[in-house]
Amino acid sequence: MLQVQELGGAWELRVDPDGPLPEQARTLIDVPVPALVPGCVHTDLMNDGRLEDPFLDDNETAVAWVGRTDWRYGRDVAWSGPVPERIDLVFEGLDTVAAVELDGTALGVTRNMHRGYRYDVTELLDGTPRPLSVHFTSAYTEAERVRDLLGPRPNAYPEPFNFIRKMACSFGWDWGPTLVTAGIWRPVRLEGWSTARLATVRPLATYDGTGRLDVTVGVERTRDRDLRARVLLDEREIAVLDLPGGATAAQAALDAGEVTPWHPRGYGEPALYDLTVELLDGDHVLDRWQRRTGFRTVEIDRTGGGFVFRVNAEPTFVKGVNWIPDDIFPTRMTRERYELRLREAADAGVNLIRVWGGGIYEDRAFYEVCDELGLMVWQDFLFACACYPEEEPLASEVAAEARENVLRLSPHPSLITWNGNNENLWLREPCGWPGQPGGDLSWGEKYYLETLPAIVAELDPSRPYQAGSPWSGSWDHLPNDPGHGTFHSWDVWNREDYGNYRDSAPRFVAEFGWQAPPAWTTLRDAVSDEPLLPDSPGVLHHQKAEDGNGKLARGLAPHFGEPSDTEAWHYLTQLNQVRAIRTGVEHWRSHWPHTGGTILWQLNDLWPVTSWAAIDGAGRYKPLYFALRELYAERALTIQPGDGGPVVAILNDHADEWTGTLLVERQDTGGGVRASVTGRVSVAARSVALVPVPAAVAEAGDPAGELLVARLGDARALWFAAEDRDFGYDDPGLTVDVETVPGGLDVRVQAVGLARDVLLQPDRIHPRAVADKGFVTLLAGESTVYHVRAPIELDPALVKAPWVLTELSSVLRRTP
Repeated sequence: MLQVQELGGAWELRVDPDGPLPEQARTLIDVPVPALVPGCVHTDLMNDGRLEDPFLDDNETAVAWVGRTDWRYGRDVAWSGPVPERIDLVFEGLDTVAAVELDGTALGVTRNMHRGYRYDVTELLDGTPRPLSVHFTSAYTEAERVRDLLGPRPNAYPEPFNFIRKMACSFGWDWGPTLVTAGIWRPVRLEGWSTARLATVRPLATYDGTGRLDVTVGVERTRDRDLRARVLLDEREIAVLDLPGGATAAQAALDAGEVTPWHPRGYGEPALYDLTVELLDGDHVLDRWQRRTGFRTVEIDRTGGGFVFRVNAEPTFVKGVNWIPDDIFPTRMTRERYELRLREAADAGVNLIRVWGGGIYEDRAFYEVCDELGLMVWQDFLFACACYPEEEPLASEVAAEARENVLRLSPHPSLITWNGNNENLWLREPCGWPGQPGGDLSWGEKYYLETLPAIVAELDPSRPYQAGSPWSGSWDHLPNDPGHGTFHSWDVWNREDYGNYRDSAPRFVAEFGWQAPPAWTTLRDAVSDEPLLPDSPGVLHHQKAEDGNGKLARGLAPHFGEPSDTEAWHYLTQLNQVRAIRTGVEHWRSHWPHTGGTILWQLNDLWPVTSWAAIDGAGRYKPLYFALRELYAERALTIQPGDGGPVVAILNDHADEWTGTLLVERQDTGGGVRASVTGRVSVAARSVALVPVPAAVAEAGDPAGELLVARLGDARALWFAAEDRDFGYDDPGLTVDVETVPGGLDVRVQAVGLARDVLLQPDRIHPRAVADKGFVTLLAGESTVYHVRAPIELDPALVKAPWVLTELSSVLRRTP
């Protein structure tokens, strides 16, 4: 059996004195720093007290020297135990430009963070410890070298991320810091083996009423013996593949028999099976590969310019979120953290995660959790917002990286589509890249339209490929044509009011978003400004979007006016984020199946920042997170403006018909019913019904004092004809009762009159406190209970502290 000796854990880190030496690096020459592998230079220096936390204030700028310095990681290694015929040194990931040396012998040079590396060290290792050294050249040095070699290329940010195969957002983004890392970022080990080992296993599991398994096995040999590969499904042998002497691969299309198919969340059970491949020499097991997989079939229906995923032949409405790396230092991610964040997504009603192209191919644990939760995965190849050279030394790295990751991720049923890039096909013309330096050179089109689709067609024909996001399907239409393929809706956030989301019904909305600051405690922990203001230096440093605060202010103005103070700004910008996303999602959902889905930008953050995220960089929920639960619920109501007046859209993304009595009322703020209408409705499974509101109910006698309320079962929708700044909000007469319960507090809020957008901010009670809901609108006489939980005892009196519990009318009364 293949033997494994892990080399993670304690290493030693040193500055390389032969590389660039920023002033701060000079103080570390000849200073050994304890290092942890997997890890990176930044975290090792922080753990040793030699680097300030770059998340605080403007420390990001102060630590920039780390990314401009060359570094060396080292430790001694030896082989223990029986001596095999072959010993390999295996790195699952090196970030990024690394020279590997064992006992003075150069093993190789790497230039790609997204690949693994294997070196034959049989002749270099025995039981005596030998020095292993990994020298990392600054990613800036390499990227600038390649830029000088191939010529400049335009991109969306002033950093050379498009000249090196590395996590692009480590060079900064409009929501992230510039922290250019280096290190042994994934596991490293020694593998000892004899006769042969499993080099690759590619299982493509599909479903057509029975399970189908197309399995390809690749082997590496030291001997030309006749071998066999045994394939087991849930420990049941389903095939034995022959590998005669000298053969390095075997392939077979297998009938897996009666299986339960894997379904996405909300459409059935995400059934998984244990898949094992054993490499046999006679009856002796040489190597074993094990994963869990699932059987399903995926296609994209592009009929008439549309874009609807069909999983197991069933049209599937996508309720998605975009995923960025959950930490700017990916080595800090654990399976537990992946599971936490992905379960949070699932609990919010999400059924698809798009892994964005400026990040990484995530760890195996990420995809395994998605498999288990029924979360579909849209995987970008790693290109974003730039022109990418198509020449060497990058072209061969791109192909090798793509092949490795297509093979690595092939077992995962959650992975339903490969996407060539993020925004590169679209931005070229709108951003004027052809007229910029290097704009007339190669720019990546060949990758997206030739290289990558050919690799997917060869290695993974079970999943559809799309050339980019957005992409209309061909150059016959503009890449971001809302009438064809995928669409990114950014003009609204950048230039318009969020009501303009209703101006179009794209075929599929793959990106859209609206900013808000993080939770109050997250902001205060990261920024020490006194006084803390929306435009104080630290707050602006943690706002990376171009004119981000200006866009926030312009977004507030037509609805609320100018906030009175920082606390009001914080409350109103978080509310405006919810209002904006609600406007878009409800409008687009009402156009199913014309609109095949929405993917919110974005689920998560990788540091504390004002951004589009629903979960902030400290893992705290913004109110948007709770709003997603309503917006992505299987059954929901919304009132939409129509040509002839308001209509109630009944959204039924459920396997069963939705029947009941629809009630629509026009109420005043005291709960008085001015007009109403009822009617029986029956909405088919996985469909939308539109019910016009009669004019006698819809037309408000007093738009500043009346609202529409629609109810069907437990679902409810509200419609206000007047903007908040013009609406006649009265004091809602809130009463608040707080009960101490095991694990925290139950806070009951009762309203005499209309209380719009009540918000309890649990982190203002205690940094570790959480609540179970965000903004809640109470009609006259209604109540709600906030369940606030924390790992320590909470003081109930703090619920009455300023800004812990807030509602909109009190904030507007403070606004000039």
